[in-house]
Amino acid sequence: MENKVLVEIFIPAIDKSLDLYIPLNKRIGNVITLINKALKEIDDAYNLPPSMVLYNRYTSKSYATNELVAYTDIKSGSSLILV
Repeated sequence: MENKVLVEIFIPAIDKSLDLYIPLNKRIGNVITLINKALKEIDDAYNLPPSMVLYNRYTSKSYATNELVAYTDIKSGSSLILV
């Protein structure tokens, strides 16, 4: 799994936290789409808007939707917030 990182993603809108593997070769916007799909698998009632932004939980750094995960400071064990 060297091309994926395991991160914790907290989503305050639904008060849930998920541990997900995200691919390093995807853009942040695609990762947000993947998170939305994972939530739909848990419960079909969850439907987050596509305009959500991903932040580092401890530094409050926001990630641009066109940024590749590999070129950010996101690594295994990172804690992120989706708002």
